[in-house]
Amino acid sequence: MHVMTTREKAENLLAAVPDSELEPVVEFLASRGEDPLSRRLEEAPLEDEEISAEEEAAVQEAREEIAAGVPLIPLEQVKRELSDA
Repeated sequence: MHVMTTREKAENLLAAVPDSELEPVVEFLASRGEDPLSRRLEEAPLEDEEISAEEEAAVQEAREEIAAGVPLIPLEQVKRELSDA
């Protein structure tokens, strides 16, 4: 008597799933090795909040400073300054 292996059981179950229902199965199997945070960020809805004129101006100013070679503030320095506040 042949005892089915786990792989054979899985293959039989997969063969019974209609093609129209395979996408979630494929996504689940593909995600098994992924970082959960990366996965959740990927699945998060796109930002739909309007960007204000002030925010857009701040982004543009930062881009211009980077292009001009203005020294950036290291993250560790920012953390220190915020923790001292």
